Amino acid sequence: MRNISDVIEEYLKSILEDNPHQVIEIKRSDLAEKFQCVPSQINYVIKTRFTVEKGYIVESKRGGGGYIRIRRIQYVTQARLIDDIVYMIQPELSQAKAADVIERLLEHDVITNREAELMLSATDRKVLAFPLPLRDEIRSRIMTNMLSTLKYK
Repeated sequence: MRNISDVIEEYLKSILEDNPHQVIEIKRSDLAEKFQCVPSQINYVIKTRFTVEKGYIVESKRGGGGYIRIRRIQYVTQARLIDDIVYMIQPELSQAKAADVIERLLEHDVITNREAELMLSATDRKVLAFPLPLRDEIRSRIMTNMLSTLKYK
């Protein structure tokens, strides 16, 4: 059974897909009313499901006329996407953010499901049994090397 966060995320992504500019502007209170939840639930979904690692830019304006604007980052080439990700994951990369990056690569058809599983396995904290922050630095280097290989394949 899906939870309310999954439903809200799916709803927002479907609106984004229907918009040719890949941008939506919503009111937190209207969305909370639609899904019969508290506005903080909307904040949680936006903060955790629409991150830069997942390929979104979020702007918000608080107050009576406030809004949340979600923009899907669009790339002309896969090489540009990879370059931006490599820049973003330096010098450290947590396991959660690595998973978000891998999900983004899957969504843009840069990698296959099998490649995603391999990348997740190679960057797992059980494999990288080093203390923090060294573990996140090594994960960043591994991901950077994998992405460079993808870029020039």
